[in-house]
Amino acid sequence: MKFSPALRLRLDGEALAANWTSMAQLSGTAETGAAVKADAYGLGARAVVPRLWKAGCREYFVAHWGEAEAIADLVPAARIAVLNGITEADIAPALQLGAIPVLNTPHQIALWKAAGGGRCHVMLDSGMNRLGIGAEQISSTDMASLQIDLLLSHLASADEDVAQNRDQLETFIAMAEGLRPRRKSLANSAGIALGPDYHFDLTRPGLALYGGVASTGLTGKVRQTVFPQACVLQTRTIRAGARIGYNATYVAPVDMRTATLAIGYADGYLRGFSNSGTVHFQGIPMPVVGRVSMDLLIVDATNCPQLAEGDWVDIDFELSAASTASAVSQYELLTTLGKRAGRRWE
Repeated sequence: MKFSPALRLRLDGEALAANWTSMAQLSGTAETGAAVKADAYGLGARAVVPRLWKAGCREYFVAHWGEAEAIADLVPAARIAVLNGITEADIAPALQLGAIPVLNTPHQIALWKAAGGGRCHVMLDSGMNRLGIGAEQISSTDMASLQIDLLLSHLASADEDVAQNRDQLETFIAMAEGLRPRRKSLANSAGIALGPDYHFDLTRPGLALYGGVASTGLTGKVRQTVFPQACVLQTRTIRAGARIGYNATYVAPVDMRTATLAIGYADGYLRGFSNSGTVHFQGIPMPVVGRVSMDLLIVDATNCPQLAEGDWVDIDFELSAASTASAVSQYELLTTLGKRAGRRWE
């Protein structure tokens, strides 16, 4: 038996490829990879990776070894970098898989060297204080015999015009001196928009590939990729003064027609959209009323009398606007997209 989901994601493969091409063009002479961690930010890595490969992408970044294994039959494993590094238990299967660890600590470096691991990437912490070899560790960490393919770091505030970006750039350059990697990488999506000084040999866009505007410098250069659609489960007319949804956060000011949709916070349409989100049917906007439930959403369909049970509506999900409406980051909006939605690539 196969049931049709009452919620679906329409995914624009052409927009995905165009976004990668746009990031590659903005990266100038630097090669352009792709962050496909968190199941390609919720879109589905096994569908995303082949489309990016066809567009020209040759370097992929995931967080965990299981994510690398999940796509290793789609692209050469040696083109996949695992950002969270290794533990001792990872080494044997990592060597067998062939994906490349990003070594983040002196302990990880020692483990890799002891295993005769060969080619690797190394993360330097240039000022984010999250993950990577810190400036205070660099002189006491033996990296002379490492086969460092890619030396990388991560910008903490690339989406803002702040001095920290230049500070991290200068720190990265200073820390890299004498390490002799084959390539260097610093810029994520927002970092690409900071200009050529930040591009080095390889850029690593993530959010922008999936339709997120990571900084004002990318406005107009990124196309929406994800279009959620939900089925109408019920329509009804309620009277003025009726309370709608959990905790009665909305009270009908007049008689109104409502529609209940098959989408909720378990699907990634989070409670931040309560009384602030919008959906459309045949170009007519319908505001969200009341609190978003786990599986259901109520909208004001008064101005859309033709809307009927079984119809599909478009959920407004242009990421920068949706982030403003919900006070939820664009990254969270993407990565929390639920598995209950059918995914249809176009």
